[in-house]
Amino acid sequence: MAKQFVQRYIMITKASILAVTQNGLNVFKHYIPFDFKLGKNFKNPFYEDKNASCNVYYDRHNLCFKIKDFGNPDYSGDCFAFVAQIKGLDVRRDFLQVLQHINRDLNLLLDEKPNNFTHATSFKRKIKTQSIQISNFQGIKPTTIHTTKETYKPYEFTEKAFSQSELAFWKTYGINEKTLNFYRVKSLSTFTSKNKDNDIYELQATGSEPIFGYTGEAYIKLYRPKSKLRFLYGGQIPASYCFGLQQLPNRGDILFITGGEKDVMSLYVKGFHAICFNSETSHISSDIIEMLAHRFKHIILLYDCDETGLSASEKHLITLEKYNVQRLVLPLAGSKTEKDISDYFAKGNCRDDFQQLIIDLLNTKYTQTMTLIKSCEVDFDNPPELSENIVSVNEVPLGTQGNLFCITGGEGTGKSNYASAIAAGTLAENDFEVDTLGLEVQANRDGKAVLLYDTEQSENQLYKNIALLLKRAGQKNKPDWLKAYYLTAMSRRERLQSIQDSMDYYHHFFGGIQLVIIDGIADLVRSANDETESIAVVEELYRLAGIYRTCIICVLHFVPNSFKLRGHLGSELQRKAAAILSIEKDTQNPEFSVVKALKVREGSPLDVPLMQFSWDKKKAMHVYRGEKPQKEKEKRKEMELTALAKEIFSRKKRLSYSEFSQEIELLMDVKERTAKSYIRFMAENGIVEKDSSNTTNYILGKL
Repeated sequence: MAKQFVQRYIMITKASILAVTQNGLNVFKHYIPFDFKLGKNFKNPFYEDKNASCNVYYDRHNLCFKIKDFGNPDYSGDCFAFVAQIKGLDVRRDFLQVLQHINRDLNLLLDEKPNNFTHATSFKRKIKTQSIQISNFQGIKPTTIHTTKETYKPYEFTEKAFSQSELAFWKTYGINEKTLNFYRVKSLSTFTSKNKDNDIYELQATGSEPIFGYTGEAYIKLYRPKSKLRFLYGGQIPASYCFGLQQLPNRGDILFITGGEKDVMSLYVKGFHAICFNSETSHISSDIIEMLAHRFKHIILLYDCDETGLSASEKHLITLEKYNVQRLVLPLAGSKTEKDISDYFAKGNCRDDFQQLIIDLLNTKYTQTMTLIKSCEVDFDNPPELSENIVSVNEVPLGTQGNLFCITGGEGTGKSNYASAIAAGTLAENDFEVDTLGLEVQANRDGKAVLLYDTEQSENQLYKNIALLLKRAGQKNKPDWLKAYYLTAMSRRERLQSIQDSMDYYHHFFGGIQLVIIDGIADLVRSANDETESIAVVEELYRLAGIYRTCIICVLHFVPNSFKLRGHLGSELQRKAAAILSIEKDTQNPEFSVVKALKVREGSPLDVPLMQFSWDKKKAMHVYRGEKPQKEKEKRKEMELTALAKEIFSRKKRLSYSEFSQEIELLMDVKERTAKSYIRFMAENGIVEKDSSNTTNYILGKL
């Protein structure tokens, strides 16, 4: 009697899924791991999306919900295309699998039973009913056009519990039963299918020849490690077969592509992420690799060390070059029992041994980078030279060698004259006391270059300013090492290039540079709100300060907003400058200018005294008017911290102590100990208070 196979038809369709998921909306809600609003942009969680340019909307033409991702169009489309993308499938070729994923993951319970179910009539079975589970007969025959061209092989198998000898086999490679279950690996008692001649055959597991099954949605791949024919298939292996893909995390450091399923699990138990395709010679889909490249920093080919594996990995390395895929060759003989990562661990090598191989690979990859960065490493056996203070106040460093020092303020507040007074301090000789408007400036005893670049004033105005500078320093003649340039006649690009070249020249000519002043740094960029240009200019000036071990004073003609400088240029200076002083007119006496610190590298800017200066008609120059009274200093501190607290609590009504401290550190660019002292001051003065409902939180005070 001819043996018959049971066949059943999966009744899941595109229409049925749309009907029970609100036209696909519930599918998006299931896979996107946070609440989103229709039509409102959010960041795609499936890759490092920097901008919120992804949204779900209703397509009235196609009567279904869709997703649009302007950052990565691969994620755009209906819910089926979206699920295919995140599962690493081809929505056309693997459409049946996409439907099955949605049905299973959302627990839709769509009817998969056939209308006419015919029992198999003539299989000879040897099935022990106790502790043995018989699978439904996998006679799935897809009828849609979204199928692969390979011949479908109907199959049937009987699952059993893993025997002790089988578990011992897997244990050789460090793989336990929990890992086998995680990867859906089954121990089979029997397996029945058809061969290429359409004849039915049956395999039975024995103690010496076990049968294991790597199970999929509509297929099974047999692994018989002790048999001559080790691999067999049932059902229809998808062209995009990728073992371990579903078990991967959303993000990771290293992903290994191995030669087989056993290798994937061997790496997993050691704490590494891995996948494999159907064989080492199988085509690797660029769609899958591109998706994985978004999720993992490194993708490394880890194929067998035999001739086939080495040849295949070399070819894949070339094909996948644009994805920066690497190759790791194991230190094995390449023989039948010593060729893959499973054999590597079976030989007694541990995770640390394998980790060292990874480090060696990265050493090769980053040789040039590590050589370059080595020179930047702090060497405690040869400590660097101490940076000298060029400008300070009350022993608080403001301008030091190798750093930027920023002076900012509104128009007419005296910023240029203030910077000029600092330059005058470098000319101090003998016992002549230079009025540096309250600052302590190191005299230029060694005759190094002092360079002043003005990007706003004319030649005549700069000449008058330098004459006043010499008068302030008690000098009749300008020393050779003091150089002043008006750069208004140059283009913005030429200005920066001229500063770079002249600094290099004078560094060699005068044996060093004592001080550099750039009066009008905003005129080195086309727009102070151009992020790219602003970052580039500030980084270049910071680099020059380090190269020539000098202090570069940057005068920024901006009115600061509280503790923050405006624009991208201001924000970048805020991060890079060692100190920032702001000059503003005194509200009580407009003839006076008040200097206050917005940032100091060490300590609190609110503890730096408020300094005053104004124009003296007799001396025909600005002169120092002393510090503001302590009462004014405390008043300023209270006002500034009140404004700071209001800004912080405008975004969130309640903050824990650590959250509050972090917000202060971020906004004021101060260290943790300073932030904590501010919180203590605010609490003591009623600016903030503890929440009565939760005393670990702070809220805005009644003031």
